[in-house]
Amino acid sequence: MRIAIVGAGIVGLAAAHALLDRGHQVILIDPGDQTARPTDGNAGWIAHTDIMPLASPKVWRNLPNWLMDPLGPLTIRPAYLPSLMPWLIRFVLASAPTRIKTSMAAIRAMNAEALPAWKTLLSSLDLSAHLREKGILSVWKHQDAFERTKDILDRQRNLGIGVDILSRSDLAKLEPALHNVEAGVLYPEACHISDPAHLASDLLRLALERGAQHRAARAVAVEPKDGGVHVHTDSAANAVIADRVIIAAGIWSRPLARTLGDRIPLDTERGYNATYPKGSFGLNRPIMFEGEGFVTTPLDAGDRVGGAVEFAGLEAKPNHERTSAMIARLKRFLPDFDAGQEARRWMGFRPSIPDSLPVIGPSRQDNRVVYAFGHGHHGLTQAAITSQLVANLIDEMTSGIDLKPYSAQRF
Repeated sequence: MRIAIVGAGIVGLAAAHALLDRGHQVILIDPGDQTARPTDGNAGWIAHTDIMPLASPKVWRNLPNWLMDPLGPLTIRPAYLPSLMPWLIRFVLASAPTRIKTSMAAIRAMNAEALPAWKTLLSSLDLSAHLREKGILSVWKHQDAFERTKDILDRQRNLGIGVDILSRSDLAKLEPALHNVEAGVLYPEACHISDPAHLASDLLRLALERGAQHRAARAVAVEPKDGGVHVHTDSAANAVIADRVIIAAGIWSRPLARTLGDRIPLDTERGYNATYPKGSFGLNRPIMFEGEGFVTTPLDAGDRVGGAVEFAGLEAKPNHERTSAMIARLKRFLPDFDAGQEARRWMGFRPSIPDSLPVIGPSRQDNRVVYAFGHGHHGLTQAAITSQLVANLIDEMTSGIDLKPYSAQRF
């Protein structure tokens, strides 16, 4: 079949290869100038060990302190609050114990298959060199905060996830540059990739070499008709008629879904980061600074510190005072880090849904249109397994993962 994919971010690119593997014709529709897309500036983690939704006890414990700090890990710009209210109401509802349990099961169902799917995809394209299998470390500033997370660690172990609890001396041996932490956990099976932008570039290059087409345009509407599904773009010359359409445009998917009868509670968690020259942090692996709202990753392109959540919509200008505040907090843990070095600063739009589950499945109006967006913090992690699920939907095949929890119609 002739398949149009709206969006050439990490999910759309992975889907392109899954469909090319099955002999389909692929057309990627993407303007190529969306500098704030998470694909190009995320932390680079394949965090398949994650099991908790954003609406979790951990977040609620920290939320009051975070919201009191306008430059802290989570903030809502006052002018955007009225627009965000429907999302916030659903977020509160998603925090009910039964809803958290449902979200956890659905997150685990995908994440359990995430790393094998990535290894298969990277191996098939001779891109395995992008994978860094050094584990991921979580650290706590205070022992009592760590003690409150032991129930989550027990759940992870019960799911077969490797969890190594580290003492202060263990942490000092593993990461000598790291100071002012009292507890840590190493997830030895977790991975990161060389650099998210480099990986995306290679995936796009190889998709084109395999016969995919790229239309440098922005999709403005998707219209199913008897003769095929029409994708209208901001350039009439780049309009496409396809047998099937996949919408994988991140936060920009929401207006397209609305034209198809699906009102998705999709908003953007604006994330910030700074990338310093390689080796600046002196760290060997990715680290989650629990309760601080940021992570670090040693990428090939440099050492990246990123995180924070800001709700302010798509139009507000970046507030890199948030980035500076995050760097100042990092300095407390890395006293030898020269924070005065020149760094590349970035802000991007994570496509976030209140229950932390992506939308994967057919549109309400026509099952020839398939959704694959809203992965939030798990876009890179879940891209490869999402591509397999989407390809099965296109080919009308069943999947080993129940797709009901990810349906657009769950709302």
